[in-house]
Amino acid sequence: MKITKIITGLMVLTVVLTGCAASEKSKESSAAESQTQPTEAQSTEKAADTVAAGQKEGDRRVVEHAMGTTEIEGTPLRVVTLFQGATDSALLLGVTPLGAVESWAEKPVYEYLRGQMDGVVNLGIEIQPNLEEIIALKPDLIIASKVRHEKIYSQLNEIAPTVMVKEVYQWKDTLNICAKALNKEEEAEEFFTKWDEKTAYFKEKAADKIKNTKVAVIDFRADHARIVYTGFAATVLDDMGIERPESHKKDEWGIMLQSEEAIPQMEADLIFDQTNLNEAENVTNRDKWISNPLWSNLTAVKNNQVYPVNSVFWNSGGGPQAAMHMLEEVYKFYGVE
Repeated sequence: MKITKIITGLMVLTVVLTGCAASEKSKESSAAESQTQPTEAQSTEKAADTVAAGQKEGDRRVVEHAMGTTEIEGTPLRVVTLFQGATDSALLLGVTPLGAVESWAEKPVYEYLRGQMDGVVNLGIEIQPNLEEIIALKPDLIIASKVRHEKIYSQLNEIAPTVMVKEVYQWKDTLNICAKALNKEEEAEEFFTKWDEKTAYFKEKAADKIKNTKVAVIDFRADHARIVYTGFAATVLDDMGIERPESHKKDEWGIMLQSEEAIPQMEADLIFDQTNLNEAENVTNRDKWISNPLWSNLTAVKNNQVYPVNSVFWNSGGGPQAAMHMLEEVYKFYGVE
């Protein structure tokens, strides 16, 4: 039996996934223990309320994704999301997942999503979701990511039809995949239309301010500092017509600065600081770096153009709702109404 095979393989998977978790730890914020899970009766009641049959009947369609193709019938209603952007996207499209992985910060759910997540089962950390909990929910669709879950794709696909995005920070790809899998493409198009209107409006109204202005995105961690080249924030800034310094226009995610002597690499006309200030060690290290005289020599610092920003909207959220919150923050920084 398929489910029996999955349960039998869990012990092996635990070893594999633990190794993955150790590798990811240097790149991502540490995940706290899972929140208390709803009872089986509560989960069953929620599932019954969602829909008795599990799916709305409809035509079968094939969805292309990072791991190949997946056939999906009708409109899935028992949905599980295994990364932040997928949860954000599903909620935007009007689908509340039965289960979702916990957030990287503001645990167990980002504050901006809490009002939409009542009764959703906590499936553990993003890099090691709880397969037993997923099985218990009996989903008819799982939305995951290749970068996080490639090693368990076959197990997930045994549980339910599974689609995967390639990268978690490419929020437009995430929304498109979610929309196709959830049969909500019209809703996604409505959002993209609104997005295009708002970014075009910004570029028109802020044209004089963004012209010839180079912007850096930085991030202080407990034991180093980062300059962010690509990633979630970069995709939004690019859409808004905001340029980065030439030395920051690279394909890799960014650079880790281990010594304060590297502060001059942060040189820009304007700096957005996406440090998670809820982490005390980050704040301590940030204060140490910005007290260095080299920090005072940066153009943005001299001109009082350094702006702390919401780290969830700029880095962790990873979905269209987070992108819109980030866009609204940039509107305010540039005085666009």
